[in-house]
Amino acid sequence: MSGTDSKHRAAVLGSPIAHSLSPVLHRAAYAALGLDDWSYDRFEVDEDALPEFLGRLGPEWAGLSLTMPLKRAVIPLLDEISETAASVEAVNTLVFTEDGRRRGDNTDIPGMIAALRERGIEQVDSAAILGAGATASSALAALARICTGEVVAYVRSEARAAEMRQWGERLGVEVRTEDWADADRGLRAPLVVATTPAGTTDALAGAVPERPATLFDVLYDPWPTALAARWSMYGGAVVSGLDLLVHQAVLQVEQMTGRSPAPVESMRKAGEHALADR
Repeated sequence: MSGTDSKHRAAVLGSPIAHSLSPVLHRAAYAALGLDDWSYDRFEVDEDALPEFLGRLGPEWAGLSLTMPLKRAVIPLLDEISETAASVEAVNTLVFTEDGRRRGDNTDIPGMIAALRERGIEQVDSAAILGAGATASSALAALARICTGEVVAYVRSEARAAEMRQWGERLGVEVRTEDWADADRGLRAPLVVATTPAGTTDALAGAVPERPATLFDVLYDPWPTALAARWSMYGGAVVSGLDLLVHQAVLQVEQMTGRSPAPVESMRKAGEHALADR
């Protein structure tokens, strides 16, 4: 993994990985910061291949971004893990320290908070989460810091409902679960966080209230989703998956390069252009 002219290397790992916008965002940051001797690549790596991949990395490596299915698989391979990452048992950022240690962190959670803050959302008295996957647990962790009241999670099975209640207990969030068939009720919440795969919330677009509050839809491709488009049409505030992707990448760039602040707008514009070209 050392066949490059760059003095400092970073990359995103996952499977599948071809769709990742991380290289676009990180390279834009390097260009704006004048880090000409930095490179950022992508590698198709699954859980089985991860230990060998990490073992082959040389001293030129500064860090890695990790996406599915590696966010939990990497934890046993780390020397230390942040409290944020430990709270949801998910690592999306691996930084190699100067003494060769592997430090894991999760920038998705503070990235969500930063994306909301950018739209003026500092605190809410209640919220709704659509879905119950890995992203939903990160959303719960973010809401633990900004939501003063109840979070209602709309899920498809009792097993998922139990998981969300367990995450709520662990994170100190009051979580009530409801059946997905009633998800249209959740759209009236002061903050709605949609964490489901593409197409899942399309059927809810017709149920958007006339005066919606704020929607955080974690998808970015395709964009806008049917739900986000209707939400915007009715004048509600919309935070997109690209906003999340940019803000979590900002924190990664700062950790890996030691340069702060990272160039948020340069990274956002690069992401927007890349999506427009798809």
